[in-house]
Amino acid sequence: MSSSPVRMLEDGIAISVRVTPKAAHARIDGVGTDAEGHAHLRLRVTEAPEKGKANEAVARLLAKALGVPKSAVEIASGETGRVKVVTVRGTGLGSQLLHDRLAALVDALARPA
Repeated sequence: MSSSPVRMLEDGIAISVRVTPKAAHARIDGVGTDAEGHAHLRLRVTEAPEKGKANEAVARLLAKALGVPKSAVEIASGETGRVKVVTVRGTGLGSQLLHDRLAALVDALARPA
């Protein structure tokens, strides 16, 4: 069972995500788990899953949330499915700093308003 959707890489991070396309608003909803107990970051994007539009929206959303260029965010696997692995590399930022930024974001989402 994985409790974190983030894996540290030598030159960045890998994030397990589950995407809901055609949502009313683009946002990060927090962390969820699948039936096997693997954690993923829940994302919503407004774009439809056609011609890579939803994948581009995922990259934009994560880049903005982490404060990195969109070019540093890549769909590593799951391009045609809802469950994906997204890598963030080549930012000049260390893996730990990227991990900490994402953890702070998830913590902020988990706090009651």
